[in-house]
Amino acid sequence: MTVQIGSKLEGKVTGITKFGAFVLLPDGVTGLVHISEIADTYVTDIHQHLKVGDTVTVKVLGIREGKVSLSIKKAVDQPRPAAKPPRQAKERTEGFEERLNRFLKESEDRLSSVRKNSDKKGRGR
Repeated sequence: MTVQIGSKLEGKVTGITKFGAFVLLPDGVTGLVHISEIADTYVTDIHQHLKVGDTVTVKVLGIREGKVSLSIKKAVDQPRPAAKPPRQAKERTEGFEERLNRFLKESEDRLSSVRKNSDKKGRGR
């Protein structure tokens, strides 16, 4: 089995540094899981999540100049977010004319209150 971008593989943690963990993949290839790709939460100490000898499932993010970039958090299938509920039917029953009339009435009410307030302020001058 060759290492390809996007593939999910099982590997063994061979080393841990302050910036990530090295994982030995099948075919003897070693890749790095950056600290930001270990868990969905903020990771300050990798030792709280992994230890040397652990078997982990990783996803291959990239291969550049012989270096393999891996992710543990992307190897876990995330559940899809629930679909948004459809709009209520009563929102659509009001026609354009009714909405326009309601808007005009509300606008006129607001405008009249603005005029009243500006008249009160203008009399003192």
